[in-house]
Amino acid sequence: MNETDYTLLLAQAKSLTEDVPHFIANLANIAALIYNTLPDINWAGFYLAEENELILGPFQGKPACVVIPWGRGVCGTAAARDETQLVPNVHEFSGHIACDSASNSEIVIPLHKNGRVVGVLDIDSPSFSRFSENDKNGLEALASFLEAVVFS
Repeated sequence: MNETDYTLLLAQAKSLTEDVPHFIANLANIAALIYNTLPDINWAGFYLAEENELILGPFQGKPACVVIPWGRGVCGTAAARDETQLVPNVHEFSGHIACDSASNSEIVIPLHKNGRVVGVLDIDSPSFSRFSENDKNGLEALASFLEAVVFS
């Protein structure tokens, strides 16, 4: 599989969000950018923190779970632990929430504002072990950009 050019993805994200002050519009465009750039994925989007839950935000893919409790599933675990979850096989992840039975691997990156987790970037793939350390590093860099520009 070809490695994603995360330098290019980040440049495209900057171009899409430059001088755009609309939070939801920016997240929607970034979800579309990821969905149409990363090969072999079937869902890309955001869940946003609201009290002790994550609520579905802008995304690309099949309809998804609307509410995820803090600490449940891959998304809730990433938010509660405040650490990226790179899961090669979601069926082996304790407490996995199957929003789409076609998803077999997943990566979830926490997003912050003022030092607090305010949401997560969630990307699913129908392939097992789809996400690499290169993906983790590239998507964490994208998350840092989003925190500075979109969530600021």
